[in-house]
Amino acid sequence: MKDTTKVYAVFVGLDVHKESISVAVAEATGEVRSLGVIPNRPEAVRKLIDRLGPKAHLRVCYEAGPCGYDLYRQLRKMGVACDVVAPSLVPTKPGERVKTDRRDAVKLARLLRSGDLTPVWVPDEDHEALRDLIRAREDAVTDLLRQRHRLSKFLLRLGHRPPEGMRAWSSRHRQWLQGVKLPRRAQQVVFEEYRHTVEEAEARIARLDQEIVAAAKDSAHVALIAALQALRGVALTAAVTLVAELGDLRRFRSPAELMAYAGLVPSESSSGSSRHRGSITKTGNAHVRRVMVEAAWCYRYRPSVQGALKKRSKDLPAEVRRIAWKAQHRLHRRYRHHVGRGKVKGVAIVGIARELLGFVWAIAQVVPPAAASA
Repeated sequence: MKDTTKVYAVFVGLDVHKESISVAVAEATGEVRSLGVIPNRPEAVRKLIDRLGPKAHLRVCYEAGPCGYDLYRQLRKMGVACDVVAPSLVPTKPGERVKTDRRDAVKLARLLRSGDLTPVWVPDEDHEALRDLIRAREDAVTDLLRQRHRLSKFLLRLGHRPPEGMRAWSSRHRQWLQGVKLPRRAQQVVFEEYRHTVEEAEARIARLDQEIVAAAKDSAHVALIAALQALRGVALTAAVTLVAELGDLRRFRSPAELMAYAGLVPSESSSGSSRHRGSITKTGNAHVRRVMVEAAWCYRYRPSVQGALKKRSKDLPAEVRRIAWKAQHRLHRRYRHHVGRGKVKGVAIVGIARELLGFVWAIAQVVPPAAASA
């Protein structure tokens, strides 16, 4: 994490909360000292920075959290170097049981000076807006699933089951729901309310889908979003999710680095001649990981370009289509190999998702930089 191109004289750790910020300072040598607490307001932050000396000699950090990136952007505009660090990767001493805001700020300042913190990628405002839209849709899908379960379990408790062979939430199932009549008025009211909440959740998803289509067309990253859709299982929503969550894919020096960022690489515990590789680390962006695993299920089937995939790929560059076609052949072959060796399908799919992310990286390398950069 150390910036080898510049020497900093003062390292500042901030423990940021909604109304307050605890401040600690570590100079190039010597003890780390606490500077107390300031209000979490732009003017208070400005006064603090002015007190700390020349801005060019300062390096500031704070943990990523619910307060977002406004503080980061304010400091950058003031000409102060700032890092937002991953809370899950902040080193912790075994047996440490006392945790206070002051101690957290002191720890951040000390670790920033020693270079032991891991910064996160901070999205620009356009990326953040796209990310908010995508995550709102994820929340809406979660809410819809919850509402559907609530309705179906309510009917099950009252002994109302759909006919055999009827697929849940198909058009036939919805027609059956419209004809459900319960013996008591109170229960009928509950049923109608539950059904109405399902319809509201579906309408909410439809509205967000329309906004995602519009946002993708207006985005500076429209070429990359279109190119990623050449991959089987990666339609518009998944492509926008990847762009919003990962930003400039060219910042990853290799596919392996991108896979690690998404938490899709195996964990490892090795000592001496003993080496054990376990499940994936899950240390990284969970949204990217989810999209990749969902897309990976499509590679169970034989390579094919037809229907919606053919339409999405029609006007894309030949190199992008070549990479996507190569992905289909390799990942389908890998899936059959894993399953043929007796590996559980779910475990095999996670491995396919990891390799699919490598093809995402490859496609990003052939998209014009102006279209793929933040």
